Amino acid sequence: MKRSLGSALLVLAALACLFTVSALADSQARIVRLSDVQGTVEIDRGTGQGYEKAFLNMPITQGAKLKTGDDGRAEIEFEDGSVLHIVPSTTLQFTELGLRDSGAKLSTVELQGGEIYVNFKGDKQDEFTVAFGREKARLTRSAHFRLRVDDTKATLAVLDGEVHVIAPAGEVKVSKKETATFDLAKNDQYKVAKGVDRDPFDSWDKEQSQYHQRYEASNSYTTPYGYGRSDLNYYGSFMNLPGYGLLWQPYFTGAGWDPYMDGAWMFYPGFGYSWVSAYPWGWTPYHYGSWLFVPQYGWMWQPGGSWVGWNRVPRVINPPRNYIPPRPPAMSGPRVVAVGRGPSSSTVLPGTRPGSRVELSGPTGGIGVPRGVSNLGRVNRDFEAHGQAQVGVPGGRRGAAMTGMPTAQPRMGGAGQGRAMGRIDRGESSGARVGAAPRMSAPSAPRSSPSPSRSTSTSAPPHK
Repeated sequence: MKRSLGSALLVLAALACLFTVSALADSQARIVRLSDVQGTVEIDRGTGQGYEKAFLNMPITQGAKLKTGDDGRAEIEFEDGSVLHIVPSTTLQFTELGLRDSGAKLSTVELQGGEIYVNFKGDKQDEFTVAFGREKARLTRSAHFRLRVDDTKATLAVLDGEVHVIAPAGEVKVSKKETATFDLAKNDQYKVAKGVDRDPFDSWDKEQSQYHQRYEASNSYTTPYGYGRSDLNYYGSFMNLPGYGLLWQPYFTGAGWDPYMDGAWMFYPGFGYSWVSAYPWGWTPYHYGSWLFVPQYGWMWQPGGSWVGWNRVPRVINPPRNYIPPRPPAMSGPRVVAVGRGPSSSTVLPGTRPGSRVELSGPTGGIGVPRGVSNLGRVNRDFEAHGQAQVGVPGGRRGAAMTGMPTAQPRMGGAGQGRAMGRIDRGESSGARVGAAPRMSAPSAPRSSPSPSRSTSTSAPPHK
């Protein structure tokens, strides 16, 4: 009887845990996106293990902490397209990611040390707060500013818009091209001066901001979720396919590629597992819409519907025979489960840096790694250090986690500004078009309809 009673209690405890996770996952809990990772970036997800290596496309939840090393930079994207740029040697906590009954978003981040750039684009009903020391910068209108905090001083420089700071001594208004300095060691005394000094990271912030501005508006596609839109426009193309409607497909995909080929299931306390894609465009297509397999042309993403539940993935429609659908691991499994199913025909590029050179080789040759970018072995060692399991497919390449596995052999190189973690080198600084992605042609209509000929054009996506 004791043994039976103990078993029953264990079952009840497990059911209670699953119910709690499901309730949280189906609630209006907000997540924001870790949209760029360069160098040493660590995250504390509240698992009880402290800081661990951060990866591109990881969801950021309320209470999470992010820390950059001496060589680390990161970008955080919010649902409305607002962005945080985090420079080296910075610690930031996401103390509130909430939602009012009216739908207004409440976001509070606390800068505990270091420097960030804030580009707020939210609706007037949203509330975005940046806390530092005993001060709080509250935003209800578009604003772009830089904030640096050290042990005794905080400096807030407004690049555009207007920022209101609530301080112990009262409210401070800082307008465009003004700088407010707060003495944190002397009763938070402050002064506001005209002008904004240059900062070594201003050009990086400007480059990242211009990328979003340029590619967010590059086509007419709209979504209720603003984050990830610029990556869709940069890394792939939309097309209207008779019988299917509006579809999107990434550049550099072959017949053997599938959207869940490379990535990881990551566990978040209170929420369960979430799929983290390895691809630089891998946010919106894994949280919204569905994946559709179109005969002769492979996998395409179809927007529409509502936000996909936390521990689920978008619908997979018309998969090929023997396709293995993605499923989250058991709740009692490891905190990170890396998935690498290859080799594939995909030629999605691994991480690039400004001035780096990328060389891709065949299915038996591996991947040439650009300067400063982790290779597969290092990625897998990082996973192993955090208690993950690697999942492979019989006959595939095990441990090919968090990267595309190319089989084609393009060579790309040259100087210019690139986007970390896979953005193709745009060559803007030199004016050269280097590393340009060939444009995918629109797929044909279903077999029952007249089928237009498939273009073999290899023209690049729009560059200036």
